[in-house]
Amino acid sequence: MESKNFKSGFVAILGRANVGKSTLLNFLLGEKISIVSSKPQTTRYTITGILNMEDAQIVLLDTPGLHNPKKQMNRIMMAQTQSVISDNNLVVYVTDVDKNNFEKDKNYLKQNKISNAILLINKVDLIKKEELLPLIEKYNSLGVFDEIIPISLKKLQNLENIVNIILKYLPCGPQYYPDDIISPDSEKFIVSEMIREKVFNLTHEEIPYSVAVTIDYFQEFDKLSKIGATIIVEKSSQKSILVGKNGDMIKKIGIAARKDIEKFLNKKIYLELFVKVVDNWTKDSDIVQDVISSKIT
Repeated sequence: MESKNFKSGFVAILGRANVGKSTLLNFLLGEKISIVSSKPQTTRYTITGILNMEDAQIVLLDTPGLHNPKKQMNRIMMAQTQSVISDNNLVVYVTDVDKNNFEKDKNYLKQNKISNAILLINKVDLIKKEELLPLIEKYNSLGVFDEIIPISLKKLQNLENIVNIILKYLPCGPQYYPDDIISPDSEKFIVSEMIREKVFNLTHEEIPYSVAVTIDYFQEFDKLSKIGATIIVEKSSQKSILVGKNGDMIKKIGIAARKDIEKFLNKKIYLELFVKVVDNWTKDSDIVQDVISSKIT
């Protein structure tokens, strides 16, 4: 579709870890395609979501949370984020009311030239109204943001106009994707992310972030899909935790993941999970690239 009245563009969702970027993406799309966890640095890849409307198409890019990368995997994550910043029509920068975030945001924004940006201050339900205005003024003093909007994704506060605000900053342009898809990311990739989310949420602090999920097989039938996936960890001790006593933990992960996957695929699935140890894979650049590309079998 091409029309002088049709708006379209690419919108990068940027911000520090655990401020609500993935929750925002899922909210805007009305469907879950990006991992949501209380743990920081959960999003490892740039996730693309497409919001289709009668007279507009917004391509949303959910990026890994900003942090100081130390491992090879984290450096690759931040490289992805940096590449997104320079190739978009609008940056939606998300922060929250945590008292430590302003200085961290300020330092990042000083080091990186960001333009065409709006700021969403999330979790405003956690502070008093009289504390909010000074926080807005601090961010406004940076001279980076065209608009600053306080929101609460948890309480669904002040979200009704977010799409219209984004559209104000997008140009008239072509429809980049067909209007019947919600993401150009493959179903296999999104399914692998759903499984990885359950590993994070069910194993708590016992399993570090050195976890990846690859899809071994994805067989689709009319009313059923059969999926086999491997959860990759760095140590045998991590594998033992994931499997659990008598296989209890891997069963819990499978049950929880299957619910989300069935909702996403809109059909019943048979899910088979395996656990594989790849020693210190997060420190080896070649293996990291293979895992990110889902090439390990």
